[in-house]
Amino acid sequence: MDGDIFREQMIHNSPNGASLESLRQLSVPGPTVTTVTKPFWDGVARGEFLLQWCTACKKWVFYPRTHCQHCWSDQLNWKEASGLATLQTWSTVHKPGHPAWQEIAPYVVAVVQLEEGPTMMTQLLIDQRNKDQLQAGIALQIQYVQCGDHVLPFFAIV
Repeated sequence: MDGDIFREQMIHNSPNGASLESLRQLSVPGPTVTTVTKPFWDGVARGEFLLQWCTACKKWVFYPRTHCQHCWSDQLNWKEASGLATLQTWSTVHKPGHPAWQEIAPYVVAVVQLEEGPTMMTQLLIDQRNKDQLQAGIALQIQYVQCGDHVLPFFAIV
């Protein structure tokens, strides 16, 4: 993985001052890995952002699936994507749906539009004191963060 993937900075303004180290120590449930999603999660674990590409209609596909949602073709290949996105919308989570995330609350979840076209729900790496920087259309870049036993894709302001 790239050396600057893990930026050592304060990313949350939680009561415990959650940092990337706090994220690494979380014991959170991992993603549901299936035969369809395995290439995506294997790529994330290696620090590669892989998306499906439909060879029939030449469009990107996310979330991983067996058929293209644009043309219903099953001709999907995995290709490395840019890891760049723009912010569409966001919300601050104060009470997480799973108790393991409470240690770092509050945190920001967002829907981002990937440079390739699809949208993705993700968590933003942002200091809560700086969340006034957030605005629709702001440029983001993927960051891979070790959360307990799992590497997860987050996004940060470029």
